[in-house]
Amino acid sequence: MAFLEFDRRLRRIERKHRRMSNGRVAVVDDNGLITYRARRRAPRLPLRGLFLLAMGLLAFKGLVLTHLGAETYDTRIEALKSGTVVEQAGAWLMQADPVTVWISENGWSRIF
Repeated sequence: MAFLEFDRRLRRIERKHRRMSNGRVAVVDDNGLITYRARRRAPRLPLRGLFLLAMGLLAFKGLVLTHLGAETYDTRIEALKSGTVVEQAGAWLMQADPVTVWISENGWSRIF
């Protein structure tokens, strides 16, 4: 029985140590005792990376729309819409939106 309690306490201490290895915060209790608690970190969202990915996708779509022309582009998107689930997702992602059409119509000289 004593070994089970010891194992539980040891696991609890190891878990607390793993949490505190990522950082800790000193907290003063009501009675003035300073204790340390693990710093809670929310997963960070790489906003800059997501923005650059979206800009790259829009530029790619504009380039493809310029190269193929509107009719051929729409025909290929319609062909993707009747395909598998992955192809349908690709069709939704690659459909011509106003920004893509603007990039295609105004040419690359205004953008770069």
